[in-house]
Amino acid sequence: MAAPAWLRSFAIDVTPLRRYRELRLLFIGQGVSLFGSMVTSVAVPYQVYKLTGSSLWVGFIGLVDIVAIVGVAFVAGALADSVDRRRMVRISEAMLMATSIGLLVNGVAPHPSLAAVFALDFALAGGDALQRPSLDSMVPRLVATGDLPATQAIDSVLSTTATLVGPALGGVLIAVAGLGAAYGFDVATFVISLAALARMTAMPPPQDAERPSLARVKEGLRYARSRQELLGTYVVDMAAMFFGMPLALFPAFAARLGGAAVLGVLYATPAAGSLIASLTSGWTKRVNHHGRAVMAAAMVWGAGIAGFAAAPTLWLALPSLAVAGGADMLSGTFRSLIWNITIPDSLRGRLASIELISYSSGPSLAGIESGLAVRLVGTRGSGVSGGVLCIVSVAALTAALPGFWRYDVRRWRAEHPEAEPAEAGSERSQTHATGGRVSPDPIREVSSESG
Repeated sequence: MAAPAWLRSFAIDVTPLRRYRELRLLFIGQGVSLFGSMVTSVAVPYQVYKLTGSSLWVGFIGLVDIVAIVGVAFVAGALADSVDRRRMVRISEAMLMATSIGLLVNGVAPHPSLAAVFALDFALAGGDALQRPSLDSMVPRLVATGDLPATQAIDSVLSTTATLVGPALGGVLIAVAGLGAAYGFDVATFVISLAALARMTAMPPPQDAERPSLARVKEGLRYARSRQELLGTYVVDMAAMFFGMPLALFPAFAARLGGAAVLGVLYATPAAGSLIASLTSGWTKRVNHHGRAVMAAAMVWGAGIAGFAAAPTLWLALPSLAVAGGADMLSGTFRSLIWNITIPDSLRGRLASIELISYSSGPSLAGIESGLAVRLVGTRGSGVSGGVLCIVSVAALTAALPGFWRYDVRRWRAEHPEAEPAEAGSERSQTHATGGRVSPDPIREVSSESG
């Protein structure tokens, strides 16, 4: 018996995967690669702790990462708007693979070098920052605008599944076969990713692209500053993460709620909530006020974190944490829709670099904020106050950014008809994406079969 229509409307829409060959290749390659990256995200801190016995040294990994990201992001954004984006992703993917090979060699060495681990981790973070603007700028070229909400939901499912399964797999590999197996698994995933990228068609820069320069970087910053709906996507997320990201408090909460055995559960629960929200995200394509949706999701995130911190038992804390994770996923979905629909293709790389810094800096600085709050109001007070401050700050930003609150995608499309791209898979779209060469298009065949 078929499910009721109202229930089907909540199910994730996988139409983009059936319709667009290029998107399938991109998601297969990057999805597999992300699993490897999640394994390495466990292996690197484990190796640092094994070599030093110090949690402080493990904490320095985050500092190294943010320095690399900030140092590379703006250059990467300018490059993404000036060169073939697929080529940029392939080059950076090969660089990341070489770095993982370095971690593998150092990991199996008789006397591993701590300095090498940090240097290679810096290279990994820098390589990811180099790749991210080009990678994020590819998706709007591959799918029609109407399929962007479903595409974002599919991407969230892939990333959340990798976040849930990857670290656990990393722990098993390290326990059973050692660090070499964990790093080796990551290297193998890059082989699959590079093979998928090799099968994709070229994606040259826009026709009006200029050489990367400082002036081009400043142009992107000025554009972001000129549009409140874009500023809102950056500052709302930064405020929510700065006040409400509780990861640094999880060890202390685990000690209060059941001991070390529940620590992994705390880390996994937000991702589980995000996965549930992704799998039931069919309704998001009917939302038009994306700015309000981002603000509502950020406030729910804050309420979930406050509820988690105030809960007296683990079984009351976990549902709140799952709700927070689901809200975070929805916030990311609607922020991505604003970016992908309204940013001109010629600026997407540079704006993606600002996005990268905004969502990386909030969680990195959150550990400092929550640590200071613990000194003033204790662990539970830090979590509750952080959630409350998240809600208050988002409410204040609502008043400060009325353009973000009023943003309606229907009005934006009506006022900017020239920005509406050709249907993905059409001859005009393919000509633009391949630099004037119309390639055979199996996407169109699948699209016609699916109606």
